[in-house]
Amino acid sequence: MPFTIGSEDVQRDGPIPSRFTCDGENISPPLAWEGRPENTKSFVLIMDDPDAPRGVFTHWVVYDIPPNTNELPQAVPNTDRLENGGLQGRNSGNKVGYMGPCPPAGPAHHYHFTLYALDVPSLTLNPGQSKDRVLNAMHSHILAQTELVGTYQRGR
Repeated sequence: MPFTIGSEDVQRDGPIPSRFTCDGENISPPLAWEGRPENTKSFVLIMDDPDAPRGVFTHWVVYDIPPNTNELPQAVPNTDRLENGGLQGRNSGNKVGYMGPCPPAGPAHHYHFTLYALDVPSLTLNPGQSKDRVLNAMHSHILAQTELVGTYQRGR
């Protein structure tokens, strides 16, 4: 079975419903995955927007997600530690947890939910780390990655 990530609310390459954005409730969408690679000891999830005007904008960083986890529910609390033991990092707004899409008026932006399967149980980082710190810690431990892309557009 291939390693895949999806959402009941975000269709692949489709629009992200406004409740998951700054125009709505600004809560995280539910995500689920399957086909985890053999020897997976943890997962990392990164959501970012490469279309942001000032360079890539990071919306969500979750790391040390336990290997027996196959989903993140809707509305994950913006806390350092998740109920499943995972840790949340800082988004580009310098806040821990999820920050929904909020692009400037104009063309749709693409939001990448990238899930990484790692061969280590922990990155041995404290909660609240930046995406760059997480990427540096995990770069030699990636077994596989999968991605879901959704779009969001505000005004024209």
